[in-house]
Amino acid sequence: MGYKLSNTGFNEYIQQLKERYRLFAPVLESKKGKFAQTDVIAYGEIEKFDDMILESKSYYSPKEIFFPIRETLFYFMKDTIETPKINEKPVIIFIRPCDLNGIRRLDSIFLKNGEEVDFYYLRRRELVKFIMIECLEGFDTCFCVSMNSNIALDYDAVIRVEENVVSLKVVDDKLEAPVLSNTDKVEFEPEFIKENKVKVTIPNVDLVSKETFNNDIWKEYTSRCIACGRCNTSCITCSCYTMQDVKLSDDKSIGERRRVWAGCHVDGFSDMAGGHNFRDKNGERMRYKTMHKVNDFYKRFDEHMCVGCGRCDDVCPEYISFSKCINKLNEIVEEGKNYD
Repeated sequence: MGYKLSNTGFNEYIQQLKERYRLFAPVLESKKGKFAQTDVIAYGEIEKFDDMILESKSYYSPKEIFFPIRETLFYFMKDTIETPKINEKPVIIFIRPCDLNGIRRLDSIFLKNGEEVDFYYLRRRELVKFIMIECLEGFDTCFCVSMNSNIALDYDAVIRVEENVVSLKVVDDKLEAPVLSNTDKVEFEPEFIKENKVKVTIPNVDLVSKETFNNDIWKEYTSRCIACGRCNTSCITCSCYTMQDVKLSDDKSIGERRRVWAGCHVDGFSDMAGGHNFRDKNGERMRYKTMHKVNDFYKRFDEHMCVGCGRCDDVCPEYISFSKCINKLNEIVEEGKNYD
């Protein structure tokens, strides 16, 4: 069962949710694009329905709402350690199916990747509920269907936005609101995109060999990739970070420890003690990322890390296509199979 609301009625629903939640959705950020005087679509807090941008893909993913780019883990003051407080007001994120599937991957990394869960991730993650945005057409660089991420069912509510009408299905009773009691009830179940313009064939993980790693394809990316890390920071499933200790007093007795996003493409990510770097070529970094997204993660969690959102293709200044890289990798694996 669902509800059918006018745009005005849905805006009233948002206002009533705002009394209890902070609401985030894709919004237009004026003059914050990658070129001067250009705009960008990113996730931000909304005040009303008209703030939401639904006709375009967001340049960045929503993960930074509960996995901050820079986060203080604790303060140290001589002999004491203090964990900083966070805003504990619950959060609602309006999100597409691919990103919702991507967040499940993040949950696996931070909450299911060993005996201990990540306390800092968990305390923010527990505050979040998701209203899924029905997505039937996708965008030019999407390949979610190939990655089996076009369908998501673990939402708390879902909306279908049509001209002057919003259909709403509420799964979690906590997202009910007074305005819905006087709203027309309808049968509403979300539909999902069935075909993308971009199609990807994922190589069989059991056929990936040492020869796959040593193939000359990776040299191509050494000459093309500039190690800017945009693909890492825009990706919904990239979860790597580094640590920083920041002194706040001259004697270093007061300070804080932060974790900050990091990425396998960025210089310094693979640096080791003694000045060693075991992935100093950009093609080697591309290989590492690719194998993690469509090979290693699958072996541990039984699903591929990449969800096919296509943001990495959108943001790359060198026009490197990750979807094409996966297809090239599959060709290499298939050729190796034929030689056996």
